[in-house]
Amino acid sequence: MKTDIPSPKELVLVIGGARSGKSSWALEYSESNYVSPLFLATAEAIDSEMEERIKLHQAARGDNWALIEEPISLADVLRERCGKADVVLIDCVTVWLGNLIVRYDESVTENHIDMFIEAIERRSRSIVIVANEVGCGVVPPYPLGRRFRDLAGRLNQDIAERADKVFMTVAGIAIPIKKNQQA
Repeated sequence: MKTDIPSPKELVLVIGGARSGKSSWALEYSESNYVSPLFLATAEAIDSEMEERIKLHQAARGDNWALIEEPISLADVLRERCGKADVVLIDCVTVWLGNLIVRYDESVTENHIDMFIEAIERRSRSIVIVANEVGCGVVPPYPLGRRFRDLAGRLNQDIAERADKVFMTVAGIAIPIKKNQQA
């Protein structure tokens, strides 16, 4: 699945609904376009079902993938811990946002989001970000759910605004919805 030749520091957002194929597509995109990929995992194995999901994700990656598991400090990883990776695949910022919301108050959560946005703006390598599209569902009936939906929607918009490319995945098919006009 060769795409246009990526820039050395491109930002790609892969967004879609649950089980839409976004993670698989992002893996394939990264493997097809880069030599030394780093997988930045945000999920935590909080129960046996999640442990199994993580194992399946690990099995889907080849041996050439470096791995950092970080549920909170994505900005720190992007600034300081990526080594020689030419691309960082973050899977997924929606899970990361959930991790923040259940641990911290609004101001700390907002601070982490701001630091993350600054880190992707100042990136020294390409970044592929996986995110869930949360704007197509119903309005959650409880305050925490509405707060999560609102923050996730804003985060997705902030990333998309800065992204060189944005793909929407539906049934395993990635549809380009934004391509950088520079070339």
